[in-house]
Amino acid sequence: MTGLGKPRSRFGHYIDAHSISQRELSKRSGVSRNTISRLAKSDDNLPSLASARKILDCLREAGHDVEAKNFWDI
Repeated sequence: MTGLGKPRSRFGHYIDAHSISQRELSKRSGVSRNTISRLAKSDDNLPSLASARKILDCLREAGHDVEAKNFWDI
């Protein structure tokens, strides 16, 4: 279940809105579940460039038209 009143980042809102589980995104992207969770909580949390690339590549492979600027100010 998503959106249980927890604070969410732009990235967190996106994965919630598209029913993308953190566990599955972690598995497919190779980015740790802890990192995915941290990024979904607050816009103050920024990924490394390598993690951002892995996450974006994974989302794009799944048919999502996303760019880093959609989620993070990097």
